Amino acid sequence: MNSDQAGPIALVGSGEYLPVMADIEARLIAGRAPRYVQIATAAVPDGPATLERWHRLGIEQAQRIGVTPVIVPVATREDANNPDIVKMLDGAGLIYLSGGNPNFLAETLRDSALWTAIETQWRAGAALAGCSAGAMVMAAWVPTIRHPREGGTPGLGLLAHLRVIPHFDAFVKRMPDVATRFLVGRDDKVTVVGVDEETAIVGGPEEWIVQGSSSAWILRGAERQEFRVGETLHTPVSGASA
Repeated sequence: MNSDQAGPIALVGSGEYLPVMADIEARLIAGRAPRYVQIATAAVPDGPATLERWHRLGIEQAQRIGVTPVIVPVATREDANNPDIVKMLDGAGLIYLSGGNPNFLAETLRDSALWTAIETQWRAGAALAGCSAGAMVMAAWVPTIRHPREGGTPGLGLLAHLRVIPHFDAFVKRMPDVATRFLVGRDDKVTVVGVDEETAIVGGPEEWIVQGSSSAWILRGAERQEFRVGETLHTPVSGASA
């Protein structure tokens, strides 16, 4: 799936575009073209004010890091197939899918020209990051977080061997059975990974380093294996978690 030229992937539990995550985002784009492509499509269902807030935060983070923000305005599948919008990804150093509604994000980008361009840029060396909804859609299946048994949405499939639970520490406090919910109907070849808030796993597609403030977790039924900042976790494409 990967190639020698492909850039790193970051799956982030929360905190995109905030000062607390600036070091992680700066490391992702370091040594690459200083074009920070930001796609806030997952926030579209929350309305224009929320979308504008994400755009503002993204611009501020790019300024903090010292690179150029590129806001890609994608609200519909028509936008995701618009050649003028797709061209905005040319020369990206870091492409970031921020948070919001993962099911809407997956439906909007799946099999689109924009997603093809994202993959192309990543395989050519750009870093690729997804936070919360943006991390979830990298998988082959995106469950509805609060009611996974009620269904979900096919994901973008870049990391088909994973299922990601963002905000993991917060979800466990509010919904202690969240891990079990994500394991409903699971494929044994899929590794379920929880990523705490203000935390990321970086690398991929099989080997990841935990960065940020807290921990990442590999979940096997009721069991959880914790990986702290600086530690490496493995998510083999073959499906054998380690």
